[in-house]
Amino acid sequence: MNSKSVSVGISQLFDCNYIEGNKEQLLVIQEPQIDAALFEQLLAMGFRRNGSAIYKPRCPSCQKCQPIRLNVNDFTLSKRQKRTLKNNQDLHWKVSHISRPEHYDLYERYINERHNDGPMFPASQTQYDDFLLSDWLPPMFIELFDQDQLIGVAVTDEMALSFSAIYSYFDPDYAERSLGSLMILIQCQLAKSLGKHFLYLGYQIDQNRKMCYKRQYRPYQILTVQGWQIGENLTPISV
Repeated sequence: MNSKSVSVGISQLFDCNYIEGNKEQLLVIQEPQIDAALFEQLLAMGFRRNGSAIYKPRCPSCQKCQPIRLNVNDFTLSKRQKRTLKNNQDLHWKVSHISRPEHYDLYERYINERHNDGPMFPASQTQYDDFLLSDWLPPMFIELFDQDQLIGVAVTDEMALSFSAIYSYFDPDYAERSLGSLMILIQCQLAKSLGKHFLYLGYQIDQNRKMCYKRQYRPYQILTVQGWQIGENLTPISV
């Protein structure tokens, strides 16, 4: 893999959105031109995309945000995940590369009904665009349907060797269906069918109840100071 140097800045300290009472600081990529190949290298270094910006937590007194990914060829379904697939056999999905008004309408319902205590409330079209869309890497939208009704969207970036799961949201009326889990399983299935190696899931944050679910997908890999390591025992691997 070819490498190149990039310019990196660091943000001011601000209140952490994930752990109450903590301060957050970010490394931010400062490059006028980013492409999918460079972004894939940055993903492997623990960076993530928010809109067109690429960042990585670099907090002075906390290392709780752990980059996490799945090797889609090693991933094994748990009993619970098998039940999720079985219980949602009546649903179907397809891939779109166009952001449609229906996507935002569903996002607005999801944020305003399920996350009205968080930093993304209240939802707005501008916030949606700034958060999920990108000037340099248009995402794909994995659309989940109950017959003709759109009930879920997984916003996903595709690179040569990997997917990056940006954000998923769903119809609050289907909360009992475990659609968040279902859409991760679909992303993993699609990535494997397309010959990808990894599905990046963002950051695992054990101390935040809304961000600590990603260890359920095994065997997962965590990025440490020693590199990517596998599972609970953090076995070193070659990248």
